[in-house]
Amino acid sequence: MYWIDHESFIEIYPPKEFNFEECLIFLGRSNMEVLHQIKGGSVYKLIKVDESLVLCKISFLHNCLKVEFPISPKSKSSRKIVAEYIWEWFDLEQDLGGFYRMASKDKILRTLVHKYYGLRIMCIPDLFEALVWAIIGQQINLTFAYTLKKRFVEQFGESLTFEGETSWLFPSFEKIASISVEDLRVLQFTERKAEYIISIANAMANGELSKELLLQKKDYQQIQKSLLMIRGVGAWTADYVMMKCLHHPSAFPVADVGLHNALKNLLGLERKPPVEEIKEYAVNWEGWQAYATFYLWRSLYD
Repeated sequence: MYWIDHESFIEIYPPKEFNFEECLIFLGRSNMEVLHQIKGGSVYKLIKVDESLVLCKISFLHNCLKVEFPISPKSKSSRKIVAEYIWEWFDLEQDLGGFYRMASKDKILRTLVHKYYGLRIMCIPDLFEALVWAIIGQQINLTFAYTLKKRFVEQFGESLTFEGETSWLFPSFEKIASISVEDLRVLQFTERKAEYIISIANAMANGELSKELLLQKKDYQQIQKSLLMIRGVGAWTADYVMMKCLHHPSAFPVADVGLHNALKNLLGLERKPPVEEIKEYAVNWEGWQAYATFYLWRSLYD
C-alpha cells in the first residue's frame, strides 16, 4: 500500500490499472444505497475507527485518491486505518495484469476489459456486512434487497450528520446479537433470514466466526467448506463472500442470476445459459472467475 499522510487529508496511490469513474458507476447503481453517497464526482463514506466515526470524502485527482475529512482531521493512527480500509474497499492489492492478459484472449471478456479497463471489484471489507447483504439478497429482486438493507441499517446502525446529510454505518454484529427475530420480522425480513442473520451475529460475538479465522485457511475449498457450514449460507452466498470480502479471485458464484443475464445479453442467446454451459464458457477464466463475473455484472448497467 502506497499512501502519503498530509494530516488534513491523505493521498492513496493506486496501481495503474485503476479507473475511479468506473468504480463510481458500480457504487452508484442504486439510488437506495445507504452506506455511501456520491456527489460531484466524489464518494462520501463513513468508517468506524476504534470507537469513533470518521466521515471520508474520496475523490480522484492526478493519479491518486484524495481522502479528505470534512468534520476534522483525525489522529495519524486513525488516518492509517482509513487508508487501509479504502485500499481494501477498492481491491487495490490485486494485481490485475494476469486477468487482463487472460481476458484479452477470451472471446466473451475481451470487449468488456477494453470497455471497463481499470474497474476493480468493489469489496465489502467487513465480514458481517458481506454475509448479511448476501443473505438479504437471496431469492428477492435487487430493489427489495436494497429496501431491506436500508431499513436494517437505519434501525440498527450508527450515523453521523454533516451539513444536513446523514451518513450511516452498517450495524455491528455485537448489536445484532442482542436483538430478536421479531425485531427483524417487523422490517419485513422472513423468519428464516432473521434467524440466519442473528445466528451469524452470535457466532461472531462468541469468536467462533471471524474474517481472520477464514483467511487462515489458505485453500479455496477449505474456506468454502467453512462458509457452507454456516446456517443460511449456500454455494452462491459462500462464493459471493469469498469474492467481495475475502478477495479470492477464483470465487465463482456460478448460479448468479445477474451473471446468467449478462451472458445471455452478450452472446445474444434466446434463453439464460444453464450452469453447465457457463462452466464451459469459463474454462479459460481459471484463477480469475471473480473478476470475470464482476465485469459481466458491470455490463448490465449500460
